[in-house]
Amino acid sequence: MAVKLSARSLFREILDNDESYRLFCSIAASGEAQGGWENGRIAALVPDSQRDLAPKIARHGADEDKHGRLFMALLNKRGLEAVRIPEDTDYTMILEGLGIGLAHEKLRRDEQLTERDVLAYLAHSRVTEQRAAEEMALLKKVAGDHPEIGRAVKMISRDEDAHLAYCHEELLRLAGAGHGRTIRALLRESALAEIKVYRDVSLAVMGQMARILGWSRAAFGLVALGIHGRYVFERLGGWRRLVRLRMPEQRDALGTGKAGPAPEFA
Repeated sequence: MAVKLSARSLFREILDNDESYRLFCSIAASGEAQGGWENGRIAALVPDSQRDLAPKIARHGADEDKHGRLFMALLNKRGLEAVRIPEDTDYTMILEGLGIGLAHEKLRRDEQLTERDVLAYLAHSRVTEQRAAEEMALLKKVAGDHPEIGRAVKMISRDEDAHLAYCHEELLRLAGAGHGRTIRALLRESALAEIKVYRDVSLAVMGQMARILGWSRAAFGLVALGIHGRYVFERLGGWRRLVRLRMPEQRDALGTGKAGPAPEFA
């Protein structure tokens, strides 16, 4: 591979090779499916004091499930099957291992969650949905016109923006109800853990892509340098964008008065 640093050239090379495309879609499908399951369980276990949130959490989960199916459909469309993803690329489970968000063990029990659990879920979601919205915005910019994934990318990007808006609005509501100090602490904890996990997972994913695509050591070194540089920026203060709360323009983004998830297509 020639040494190229543009996001477009990197993504296009990954998307145009069957094996790297297979890994990309498999990682994305796995993460979305996990998010769908988690939100579905949280909606079922939400405490009585926050029952009004349950339909929105369920809608969030339904969207994530839909995204997982879309990535699987994109694989099938090219005649490919999903692969088992390497453990060091499993962003969701690595965060859980650090105690960020709600543990799967807790969600498997049929025990009602606490209000603090709901705050932890929303704070974790606010941070990770910011990341997802930014990632999808970048992917839309560099691959929105891609003949295979362009339409799906644009639709998923809209959904991620709605999920982020919902997190902002609900956290601000709960902060106004007296939970502000707890929310600030949870957001800071989630953000500082997430930026490190994002760095490590990015390095692991791009390491896999470098192996598949036969990148030179110099080429991968430049990509890794960019990932480390982003982490330094985020550790020195860029993480604060992940914790700020502001009322979104899109109010009631996952409100029950709206139609269900957007139609699926790949």
